[in-house]
Amino acid sequence: QVQPMESGGGSVQPGGSLRLSCARSGSTYAGYSMGWFRQAPGKERECVAAIQSDGTTDYIESVKGRFTIYKDGAKSTLYLQMDNMKVEDTAMYYCAADIVSIRAGSFGLSIPYWGRGTQVTVSS
Repeated sequence: QVQPMESGGGSVQPGGSLRLSCARSGSTYAGYSMGWFRQAPGKERECVAAIQSDGTTDYIESVKGRFTIYKDGAKSTLYLQMDNMKVEDTAMYYCAADIVSIRAGSFGLSIPYWGRGTQVTVSS
């Protein structure tokens, strides 16, 4: 089983930056679609950024130009670089993997592999 593990969450002021990491010890994500999901209190979980096995990426409109999803194949690590962060970005962020395509804006109801989540808080 592919088990993602997130790190890099924390607290940041509006306009600041954070980089989230997602890794799996002893395994590779080769051939998998990967995505970063977030869930704020009282809201549905949603994929904000996704990357396919061929490197193709997509984002929801609200994070375009601010977030970048990328991966380091040699180290089997997925990243989410978040710049110019806003209060609205506050949420629990999850890394997910699937053998079929994950798309930005999806809810990930059928995704089999999830990390435990890392909290991101943007406040003054």
